[in-house]
Amino acid sequence: LQSLLDLMVAEEESLKERLLKSIALCRKELDTLCRELQLDPVEAEEKSTILQMEKNLRTRVEVMLKQKRDRKQELRTLQEQDRDLCDILCTTPFCIDSNAVPSLEDLDRYRRHLASLTTEKEQRREEFVSSKRQIILLMEELDHTPDTSFERDVVCEDEEAFCLSTDNIAALQNLLQQLEARRSLNEAVCTELRSRIVALWERLQVPVEERESSA
Repeated sequence: LQSLLDLMVAEEESLKERLLKSIALCRKELDTLCRELQLDPVEAEEKSTILQMEKNLRTRVEVMLKQKRDRKQELRTLQEQDRDLCDILCTTPFCIDSNAVPSLEDLDRYRRHLASLTTEKEQRREEFVSSKRQIILLMEELDHTPDTSFERDVVCEDEEAFCLSTDNIAALQNLLQQLEARRSLNEAVCTELRSRIVALWERLQVPVEERESSA
């Protein structure tokens, strides 16, 4: 009986030692996770058995590890979206440490930044599509063939592939204004020529019927 009791006591002491080691490791890991997640340190539990304390600490570690994984995964997802938008808008990526665990505030700020970029992209896309349509019509009206790489990109390139940088949008508006100016100049020249023709008709006393037939 004594041997059995001694064995039970030894097993209890061994279990207690393992639990205390596990508690120490969990507390150390919790401290690290709290710093990484920018959370307040976990308070030590009062009036709890060693077994319950170890279980609670392990549960907290698992919860925080999941939070860490989720934040890192969301950061990767946001960075992928950011790269796509930066390629289209020719802007610099959002400044954030890729190696650190982002705070909830960092992620929220990143999401709002990408929402703003997405809105900007849609506005520039609409401006590009509208300007492209007008440019094509003006080129047809002026019998103008695209003769620069930029003009060919505007007219021929896939709309989704066009870089919507501020410089390209400005160049697009400049091209549109140049074509509109050429059309206005052509219209002014045509108006002047018509006036001169009418003046010649009047001087030569050309009949109205003949004027209409040659109009």
